[in-house]
Amino acid sequence: MPPTAFERVEELLRKAGVPFGVSRHAPVFTSAEAAAVRGTPLASGAKALVVKADEAFVLLVMPADRKLDSRKARAALGVKAIRFATREEVERLTGLLPGSIPPFGSLFGLPTWCDPALADNASINFNAGDHAVSVDMACADYLAVERPTQRPLT
Repeated sequence: MPPTAFERVEELLRKAGVPFGVSRHAPVFTSAEAAAVRGTPLASGAKALVVKADEAFVLLVMPADRKLDSRKARAALGVKAIRFATREEVERLTGLLPGSIPPFGSLFGLPTWCDPALADNASINFNAGDHAVSVDMACADYLAVERPTQRPLT
C-alpha cells in the first residue's frame, strides 16, 4: 500500500531533520475553521492552492488570511491565464481533496510558488493530506525544505 500524503510529509521533514508537531482534530474545511481548531492565528495557516497557469499546474502557497490576486500571480508566474484547478484535477494530481493539500508541491511533482508574506509568521500550520490532521513547523524550516519560488501572489 503506498504511503499516505501525511506519511510522505512526515518522511520529508524527518529526513530534513526539522522539528514539527502533529495535531489530530475534528475535520475542518475552511482556513478559519482550521485556525480555530488549532488555536492559531489565521495568518499562520499555509494555504495551498493548485492552479493551472497557462498549460501547467502549479502549487501556490500563501497565508490563509489572504486571497490570491490573479493579476499578481499571473505576473509572478509569467503567464497570461490562471485558474483554480477543478476538484477532479486536484484529486488526479495529488490524490487528495481540496483543502487537505500540504504546501509541498514537490511531493506531487508540482512546482511550488510561495507568497513572501508567509514568512511574516515564525511558525506555520497546514493540513497534511487529511482534513483532520495538521502539522505545525517553523516557516524558515518549510522554506529551507521545500525551496519554493517566492513571489507576491496576494
